Amino acid sequence: MTARMSLLVPTDFSAPAEHALAYAVLLADRLDARIHVIHAIPIPELGVPELGVAVASTMMDALVRRGQASLDELHGRWRDKATFGELVLRTGDIRAMILEVARELAVDLIVIGSHGRHGISRVVLGSIAEAVVRAAPCPVVTVGQSVVLR
Repeated sequence: MTARMSLLVPTDFSAPAEHALAYAVLLADRLDARIHVIHAIPIPELGVPELGVAVASTMMDALVRRGQASLDELHGRWRDKATFGELVLRTGDIRAMILEVARELAVDLIVIGSHGRHGISRVVLGSIAEAVVRAAPCPVVTVGQSVVLR
């Protein structure tokens, strides 16, 4: 008996992430795969260290609660369409957290949305999808907003 294939879908709850999840649901159906979802919350950098500890703690607590609620809501909308595994919420560097969870869960494929930024916005904001593609321990499928789902 072979182990069920597993997919990891990172989400920031944006339209491209939603497209990636929809694509992963289609793949999971065809491949009899389980879908794991990760939402990573970056740790904010505040300029005043003394103030930063209290504000960061309060702000992070709120972000974690909101992130968990959003993950639960996302799962509620999609749970009847696919088999889901872990719903993972992490704090830290988004790229590192995606790669860490991919390794921990030994996923077979990462399906990640791409905002398709170009030029200066890509340089300033970086590309999480590109960083994941470069360092992932498994194949990665990037999904843009223009993908046609059938």
